[in-house]
This record gives sequence, structure tokens and C-alpha cells, in this order.
Amino acid sequence: MRRHVAAVLALLFAAAMSGCGGDPEPAKPPSRPAQAQTAQPQNQSQSALIDINRASAEELMTLKGIGEARARAIIRGRPYARKDDLVHKSIISESVYGHIKDRIIARQK
Repeated sequence: MRRHVAAVLALLFAAAMSGCGGDPEPAKPPSRPAQAQTAQPQNQSQSALIDINRASAEELMTLKGIGEARARAIIRGRPYARKDDLVHKSIISESVYGHIKDRIIARQK
């Protein structure tokens, strides 16, 4: 039994070493502090807001759940006084709105 265990361990070690060319795995860089990680997404989401009254179809299609047909429907339904008008005007469903509400705005012209 010990020979079998030793053989299996030797095979596992050999397989692990052949996958990386015999070199140990490179050390991963230390992760950034939690503050820096949380600050970046907030900045990105603020700069990535999409104005539903002015955005192109291509920009609208970057939103989750918005394809070409919905993007065209959003454009046809303009202007919007508030971003939740997308739901009130039956352009998108409540569930799709839930996914995109933090990424859109409805600026007045």
C-alpha cells in the first residue's frame, strides 16, 4: 500500500512540475489595500454613467440586458424626465431596470 501511495505522490509531483516547466509558480503581487479597491469602482461608475436622453445605440447596448432592439426603443421613447421612465413607458422591464439603474441618468436638454 505504501508503494502505491508513494507512486501516486510521485506522479502528482511530476505532473505538477511538468505543467510549469519545472519552475515554481511566480509569486503574486500583494493585493491593494481595501480602500483603494473600493475607491476605483465608485470613480468608474460615476464616469461611466450613460445619459439615456443622449446616448447612442452602441452606448446603450453596453448596459446589461439592453440589446439592439431595446436600444432603438429607448432612443424612440426620448425624452425622459427621469431614468425610471424607461419602466413607466414600458421600454424595459423592472428586472432589467434593476440591473442598469446605477449606470444611467436622464439629463434634461
